[in-house]
Parts: sequence; structure tokens; C-alpha cells
Amino acid sequence: MDSTLVARMRKPVTDLHAPPEGAPPRADELLGLARAAAGRDPAAIRTLITELGGAMLRSVRKVLGPHHPDVEDVTQEAVLALLQALPSFRAECTVLHFANRIAVMTAFGARRRLSVRARFDEPGAPIDVAPDESGASPFAEAVSSRRRTMVLEVLDRMPEATAEALALHFVLGYTVDEIAALARVSPNTVWSRLRLGKEALRRALANNAKMAELFRGRET
Repeated sequence: MDSTLVARMRKPVTDLHAPPEGAPPRADELLGLARAAAGRDPAAIRTLITELGGAMLRSVRKVLGPHHPDVEDVTQEAVLALLQALPSFRAECTVLHFANRIAVMTAFGARRRLSVRARFDEPGAPIDVAPDESGASPFAEAVSSRRRTMVLEVLDRMPEATAEALALHFVLGYTVDEIAALARVSPNTVWSRLRLGKEALRRALANNAKMAELFRGRET
């Protein structure tokens, strides 16, 4: 993998989160850069990767896990997918949200490929997931990690649109309106996808005693 690209990915992204409630909306600071990169301006492409690479790397890690050996390769794949998608970007959301969506969906695609490969290479091998970074005890972190693994495995079996809505909402914390803008659908459609996804998770929970135990688990 290109070491220069990896170095750019590790740099922190510009803070482009939404302003406090009631404040006027802030202009997307990367929009002009994204449009120049869409026009294949080499300098704009390099700068955009520097700005977004770190955030995309973190999004991939949230799906694959921080120690997964393919994290950087999948992030590079996501960056290339972003550059290919930029000409179709309509600025209905921020460039950062657009990039993170592509990173998450690229990572989910990689998870599916890796799951298929694992059935032949190493049956039963766990897929690494990010541990809880809240400062919890090792026991709580282990439970959280296993819980997240199980949830991601359920998402892998869902229709892509439903899995995307759940991932963006619960993995990246995006609002319904932000997801609607990213997916170019109505907020009602997003609500419907979230409802269907949560129902699928509840069914999986009801049918899997081990998962139910983890979701009820509390440190004693």
C-alpha cells in the first residue's frame, strides 16, 4: 500500500461537525476542494485525502476492528471509491458525511468478502471489532466487543439499504435527516429502514441465547 497515502489517512480531519442547535448552519469547508478533486485536480485530490483520510480510516476501523490486518487496504479502497463517486456528489450533505458513508459501506462489503473467505480458510475465526473506548473494565470491554461482533454479523445478513441505515445511525451516530440526505431518500424511508433493522436485531436476539446473555450482561 502507498505509504504516503497511509500517512495522509492518519492525519486528523478538519472539524466539520454540525454547529450547536439554534446556530446558523456552517458552510461545508471541503465542498470547493471536493469539486476541484472531482475535476481531477491533482493538488485538490491530495489535499482532500489528507483532510478526509483519517476520518475514513476510523470509520473502517469501527466496522472491521482496529487491529484487523486489512484495515488500511480497505481504507485505501474506500478512498478510491470516494474519488470515483465525487462527480456524482450533489452537496445534499457534507463532504465528510459522504466520505464516511462510503468508508462504512466499503468496510461492510469487505466484511462480507472476508466472511466468505473465512468459511474456507479458517472456519469459526472471529472477525475483529473495535473495543469499547469508554474506559470500561476489561470484562465490560470484552462483552461490548463480542456484542458488537454479533450485531455486525446480523447486519451482514440484512439488505444493504437497511444495514446502511443502521450502521450510519448506530456506528457513526448520524441523524435520520443526515442519512436521508446521504441515501437520497425521505426521512420516513430511513425511519422505516431503521424500524425493520431493529426488528431483525430483536429477532436475532430472541433466537440466540448467547447473544441475549451478552445483551443482558452486567459486570458484577
